[in-house]
Amino acid sequence: MKVLLDTHALIWWLDDDRRLSRRARTVIAGPRTTVLVSSASAWEMATKVRLGKLRDPEGAVRRLSALLLERGFTELPVTVDHAVEAGLLPTDHRDPFDRMLMAQSRVERVPVVTNDRVFRDGGVKTVW
Repeated sequence: MKVLLDTHALIWWLDDDRRLSRRARTVIAGPRTTVLVSSASAWEMATKVRLGKLRDPEGAVRRLSALLLERGFTELPVTVDHAVEAGLLPTDHRDPFDRMLMAQSRVERVPVVTNDRVFRDGGVKTVW
């Protein structure tokens, strides 16, 4: 199984935060699960750190690539196909990070690990 982590799911996984559902934890930790992390999530996290909306006392954002590698996660770059899909999504949702993750989910045909209803409302399969 392949899944794409929404940014909050990635943060909660890295922080071992109890807000991450039991099902999400089981799927992410599954021995046969390929966990994808979008470069858009790295961009979102860095932006939130810069704006003071996300605390990063240990500098994890700067080490994100190494942290993903340590956990066996796979980086998912943003491609032209992803960008076109994000721009053409038939939803009014204006968050560019969510739009990109929705588009990547659709193009790559993988569910998103998220508790954000906007993904389901946008026709994207989710795991939570």
